[in-house]
Amino acid sequence: MRIAAFLILAALATSSSAAQDADRSVKDGGIKVADWKGRVDRRPASQGKTVNDSKFATTEGGFRISAGPAGNFWNPAHTAKGNYEVSATFKEHKMVASHPHSYGIFIGGADLESDNETLAYCIVYGNGTFAVKTFHGAKVTTVVAPEANAALHKADPTSGESTNVIGWRVQGDKASCIVNGTEVKSFAKADLIGPDKLTSTDGGFGIRVSHNLELTVTGLGKK
Repeated sequence: MRIAAFLILAALATSSSAAQDADRSVKDGGIKVADWKGRVDRRPASQGKTVNDSKFATTEGGFRISAGPAGNFWNPAHTAKGNYEVSATFKEHKMVASHPHSYGIFIGGADLESDNETLAYCIVYGNGTFAVKTFHGAKVTTVVAPEANAALHKADPTSGESTNVIGWRVQGDKASCIVNGTEVKSFAKADLIGPDKLTSTDGGFGIRVSHNLELTVTGLGKK
């Protein structure tokens, strides 16, 4: 009897937690910036969510993102190849979820509007960890599981805000995730390229967001 009661309570707690962190739908959503595109991940798409459930708009010096479902935003004119560095400053406003969600920069983007898209992203969480993953169609490969690094700025315990400069540096046969000027992880390009990963580190670059985030992104660019 006690076991049954425990299982019921556990199920209710899990259900409540999931409901509290379900993908929201943002009022007046959609992409409000000329030439930019966006796409939500497969899971929210299978539940009927679209990029119109988030809002991507301009703000002074950059973009304001009110994310509903997780996804990617990019401008097809933004590409990088050979040796390059791309970065942007991300300010997460007071966290709207019960646990940290991630945001960052992707590179190597190709076929981004198709079901066979490829990209690699470096993302940061408000708890001071970062991760690196690749997408190739439905295949998601975790290259670096969430890992703490002192270079990352954690969310303020009072305001819930944090600001991090996130980017990639590609030089020769090496690709590095850079946060706040620190190389938090580097890879041989071969670690990111393969049948279920990138076809190349050349390609589009853009913004990666998890769900239910409030962000301001400034200074997105390449050098």
